[in-house]
Amino acid sequence: MAIIVERKRLSFWERTYLPQILSGLYITLKNFFAPKVTLEYPDQQPVIPQGYRGAPVLVCDSDGRHKCVSCQLCEFVCPSKAIKVTPSAIPEDSQYAFIEKGPADFQIDMSRCIYCGLCQEACPEQAIFMGSEFSINAYTRAGLVRHKDDLYKIGGVVPDKIMKWQKIKEREAK
Repeated sequence: MAIIVERKRLSFWERTYLPQILSGLYITLKNFFAPKVTLEYPDQQPVIPQGYRGAPVLVCDSDGRHKCVSCQLCEFVCPSKAIKVTPSAIPEDSQYAFIEKGPADFQIDMSRCIYCGLCQEACPEQAIFMGSEFSINAYTRAGLVRHKDDLYKIGGVVPDKIMKWQKIKEREAK
């Protein structure tokens, strides 16, 4: 059995829809004369909040040494498979020859990255960080693939609290 709901009878003003039209015009005029809140991007940049997870970047230690040792944990933990690490051996005549390997190439496909931060959490050397870059654009898909040199240039230097590479090098010298 259906329940019949009777509608409220509209008054003359409600049937003309003038109150609704006037209230809409009032809101429009109020916002038209309000101060502008739009940023003129890219001339004005928004304030980046503390803890913002932007694009992943690679960092160097305070001595300028690349911290990545090609363990490939970031590649394995990435849910979108955006990271590709190509490991290579470090030359014997290098001052860092005691490290097993380093990246020949390190690629992050920014069109696939979901900014989850799992790569940063998985890295045992603290070589990859989530930067503060929020606007990533390119004309082609190939332009969204960042290679090792670009990632180090954007990442910069993060000083180590524990100079473990220095300690290992001093122990081996003895």
